[in-house]
Amino acid sequence: MIKVIVVILSIANCVNALAQFQISGVILAESSGQALVGATVQTVNLNYYAVADNKGRFTIENIPQGSYQLNIRFLGFQEQQIEVNVSEDIFLTIVLKDEAKLTDEIVVFATRASEKSPTTFTNISKTEIIKQNFGQDLPFVLNWSPSLVTTSDAGAGIGYTGLRIRGSDATRVNVTINGIPYNDSESQGVFWVNIPDIAFSTQSIQVQRGVGTSTNGAGAFGASVNLSTMSRNEEPYADLVGSVGSFGTRRLTAGFGTGLINNHFTFDARTSLINSEGFIDRASSDLRSYYLAGGYYGKKTIIKAIVFGGREITYQSWYGVPESRLNNDVDAMLETASIEGWNDQQIDNLLTSNPRTFNIYDYKDQVDNYTQDHFQLHFSQQISSSVSGNIALHYTPGKGYYEEYKYNQSFEGYGLENPVVGSDTVYTTDLIRRRWLDNDFYGITYSVNYERGKYNSTLGGAWNRYQGDHFGQIIWAEVGLTAPKDYRYYFNSGDQEDFNIFWKSNFHITSRLSAYMDLQYRSVDYTATGIENDLNAFNVGARYDFFNPKIGISYEIDDKKQFYASYSTGQREPVRDDFINANAGTSPKREKLMNVEAGYRITGKNYSLNLNYYLMDYKDQLVLTGALNDVGAPVRTNVDKSFRSGVEVEGGIRFGPKVTWVGNLTLSQNKIRKFTEVIYDYGINYDEYIEIQNQLENVDISFSPEVIVGSNLTFIPFRHFELSLLSKYVGEQFLDNTSNDNRKIDDYFVNDVRLGYEFTVPLLKTCKLSAIVNNMFDEVYESNGYTYGFMGGGETIRQNYFYPQAGRNFLLMASLRF
Repeated sequence: MIKVIVVILSIANCVNALAQFQISGVILAESSGQALVGATVQTVNLNYYAVADNKGRFTIENIPQGSYQLNIRFLGFQEQQIEVNVSEDIFLTIVLKDEAKLTDEIVVFATRASEKSPTTFTNISKTEIIKQNFGQDLPFVLNWSPSLVTTSDAGAGIGYTGLRIRGSDATRVNVTINGIPYNDSESQGVFWVNIPDIAFSTQSIQVQRGVGTSTNGAGAFGASVNLSTMSRNEEPYADLVGSVGSFGTRRLTAGFGTGLINNHFTFDARTSLINSEGFIDRASSDLRSYYLAGGYYGKKTIIKAIVFGGREITYQSWYGVPESRLNNDVDAMLETASIEGWNDQQIDNLLTSNPRTFNIYDYKDQVDNYTQDHFQLHFSQQISSSVSGNIALHYTPGKGYYEEYKYNQSFEGYGLENPVVGSDTVYTTDLIRRRWLDNDFYGITYSVNYERGKYNSTLGGAWNRYQGDHFGQIIWAEVGLTAPKDYRYYFNSGDQEDFNIFWKSNFHITSRLSAYMDLQYRSVDYTATGIENDLNAFNVGARYDFFNPKIGISYEIDDKKQFYASYSTGQREPVRDDFINANAGTSPKREKLMNVEAGYRITGKNYSLNLNYYLMDYKDQLVLTGALNDVGAPVRTNVDKSFRSGVEVEGGIRFGPKVTWVGNLTLSQNKIRKFTEVIYDYGINYDEYIEIQNQLENVDISFSPEVIVGSNLTFIPFRHFELSLLSKYVGEQFLDNTSNDNRKIDDYFVNDVRLGYEFTVPLLKTCKLSAIVNNMFDEVYESNGYTYGFMGGGETIRQNYFYPQAGRNFLLMASLRF
């Protein structure tokens, strides 16, 4: 089969051998000098075209010798036409003049870094998003970004997925969509499963590493991810995308847009259906999502209303696979079952399941069922030639539950009296419970942008409020309950107000040297009260005021080389569980981060390189130590000093018209200077409770690999056909903060192969067929896990759990545009 493919590609290559030249270059804005990501270059009357990448670069390949007229277009800029005579490879620097009208980019301008910002960031264009969007959650679209590691509970990238950037988990990564905060206000987590296929509606993404520039919402304590769904399509279109693949994966996406009506109005819509059985047993996903947008575009005014959201029904696979099951060690599995208190049915499931796909849950409705909608209204105005502004209102309601079948539960644990059946008192029962979350998030964001001559400045900020109710219900019990109708065995509510204001400015001291300053004030007021699910009452409240200054410089050595350096501070409040689980009379401290970034960027005709050094120095970072509070819940503790330090290399080389390589490398150290591990000794007869502390120094921060490598090698054997080898290496990661080799995730090296072929057929504007073979070489690996331990019965007990990822699997996709 491989020989046949090689022969076919060779023949095709010979057929196209006469197309020996290429037109490449970079497209910049005249006013700011910034790269115009997504600008298009097309030959008149011929179907040769290209789209500018995240550096503004473009390449049109396999051009026969001759004269051509190029049309260069980008929304918000004057169209330009250039005559070129092709007899050799040509490199062009194209500068577009601004049009005197607003563009959608004003909505995210305030929260993004520019090309000349002294910060560390990566832009992902619409073109790159489309290539990788086979229906998996957004983290898997971003997988090859620098310093980024993805996780998937179900093992195949659909359902509950997550990302870590420089070792920082989702609770420390600020996410905004069109400048609106997306992180959950209480946990600060990011649940991509609630907005499936958001990638299809995304125009561009910027990933900032470190503190980054000021933004709205939760503090960027490791990175920020900024999505923009704001795009205006000049021409009407209709899209139909279908995907199928391993593990019963199916995706159907339909979208359309009216184009610009009467030179002022646009309407866009999209709906997506995604289903997958998952790699892990029963780890299915049934995802529904939609996107609607309507806009008015005047010469100086934009009004845009956006509504998007989805519903997810995801079978739970968050328990993980015991290490004993992965190792197929029967004695160890029986020990695991004994420690966990599993019954005969669960033990049989453990012993007979596939070692890599084991799921402890086997109840048919053990699902997470949640619906979330997002309403956004954006108003942008060009106030003068130098001043523009944007204001947005938003509202996000969400409601749902996760359902669980629980064995042998005590009535007392649910606040119920023990029922009497006949003459016998019953103390326990099997039951089905639902734990609910019903919340509302709303607020306002704004920015005013000033740009004149050597100076540009942005004043921005937001006020947001979150109100959320948590409660639990029992919907069935094997033994009749002594409870009223609609009984809630716990109920509590949380209320958070978040206010921030920032002012950032960039001043060109000379034609090559510019200075940057960014000042942010943020205030958080959080209260929560009620009964927690363990039936303990709580009443917590805290107010935090943060001042986060950032300064930096940027120096252009010449038109292709730039040096930058910055110093930033970020502060972050504890999350809900930190407040609730704190011991009586104590309160968790705020966390503080001092961040240094320094780098060198160079861009050539056929290459680019970005070298970056970073130091993230933490004060009072909250980490798990193994400690429990007075009711047995895990407690995160502030550690005095910890840091992340490393070097990031990001770059690309165009070897010729057919071969391109882009890649990134991160080498880092991630340490806690002094760490106290806590383990409990319950004695020989499990009748004691002794806290033992182990003092450790210079230990690794959990889930922080020292080496991360991403690579994309692309081969274009003939026009409109692309073959890419996507590679990812992630070094070993420790499950806790003890640097213990018996509690770690092994390193892994995964390679995917992606193919795409685009062509035209009657009645269609474009038709594209794509395929991806994930984990081509069938690497056996896990991307996430957890650990716990204690002492009892005269021995030390340690249990590790992992989340295995799928072996070789595939996805096929057809994309039609009418």
